[in-house]
Amino acid sequence: MQTRKLLAGIAPVLLLVACAGNPQSPAVTQSLTAAKANTQLGIEYLRSGDLERSRNRLERAIKMAPDYAPAHDAIAILYEQVGDHEAAETHYRKSLRIDAGNAATRNNYGQFLCKLGRYDEAAAAFKRAAENAYYRTPWVPLTNAGICLLGVPDNAQAEVYLRQALARQPTYAPALLNMGKISFAGGDYLSARGYLERYQQVVEHTADSLWLAIQTEYALKDHAAWGNYALQLRRDFPDSEQYLLMQEWENGRRTGD
Repeated sequence: MQTRKLLAGIAPVLLLVACAGNPQSPAVTQSLTAAKANTQLGIEYLRSGDLERSRNRLERAIKMAPDYAPAHDAIAILYEQVGDHEAAETHYRKSLRIDAGNAATRNNYGQFLCKLGRYDEAAAAFKRAAENAYYRTPWVPLTNAGICLLGVPDNAQAEVYLRQALARQPTYAPALLNMGKISFAGGDYLSARGYLERYQQVVEHTADSLWLAIQTEYALKDHAAWGNYALQLRRDFPDSEQYLLMQEWENGRRTGD
């Protein structure tokens, strides 16, 4: 659950739209057309949280067209959500056997592996997704690889992936935020501030980024700046885990802990 939470801010699990036919199919048959329709319905039910109807539709799609990769993608995500990891992996692997070049599915599979703590396998999946020449957003799996390795923790290798992501998309907010975290952890507070400033130019602050900004500015002894960030965290995210951490931190400073 913690890994999924970590990854959720950078790249949410993709509910793949079943718009692409199986490249191995010679023609769009009646069964394949019905499988596509059932897959789309299954995805919509999955989005709305109706997991039973989603499963029924996706199972029907797979029965109609066993080699229709998007149906396997979607049902893998469903099984992952309900904690049936064995079934989820079976369908991720089936989808990738059918369509090995689907980088989006491989990115999803990498997130799944990371959630299970299979970090080396996850990083390999992310790397392969990013290396797909037809994938339009290679910085997404590269960032996911970096975030996954932060959970090991392996900050040095995580930084390699995050820098590669930013080389391809310098304004990708999740990569900027996590480079800020790595810089802070390494005591390079000016770099952490720089990444946070770049982050803020792209998106609004989250509870996570504000907490990092508070710690960074405190380390840099800019009390006005960290005080402003603290007020923003208190105002905008009073129910967040980061606000509770800030309260504990402030209490510790007052008592000299």
